[in-house]
Amino acid sequence: MKSVPTLRQEMAADRIARSITTRLSEGEGFLPYEITERLRASRERAVSERRREVSVLHTQAASSASVQGHTVVLNGAGSEGGGWWRAIISAIPVLALVAGLVVYNSQMDQNGLNEVTEVDTALLTDDLPPAAYSDPGFIQYLKTSAAAAEN
Repeated sequence: MKSVPTLRQEMAADRIARSITTRLSEGEGFLPYEITERLRASRERAVSERRREVSVLHTQAASSASVQGHTVVLNGAGSEGGGWWRAIISAIPVLALVAGLVVYNSQMDQNGLNEVTEVDTALLTDDLPPAAYSDPGFIQYLKTSAAAAEN
């Protein structure tokens, strides 16, 4: 199975090819006509072969992706084995997020329960006239008195 070169390898190969081409072009003026013609023909073959390879690479890249609306979706044609390990590893952050949300929710529930307990305790232990229970600012009174008691 032939390995597919990466973009970095492709760019390095292109740089090397350009430097070799430059060197060959510099010395071309000193060569006889027959040799320069053979070199020209060889270059044309090499360039056409390279274009064919690049065309195949682009075709493979295009076949591994599809367009849905304005989004390019990768089909995973180039993915390697270990699918279930990848699934387990990629599920770890999601599980950590869910666990964090459950802990946060239970903490918030506990805080709300503590506030209700404080209000109920204040209602049951205070000596208030019955008219105070119907007062709209009664809850505010309990909160300010509880805050003053804490300080």
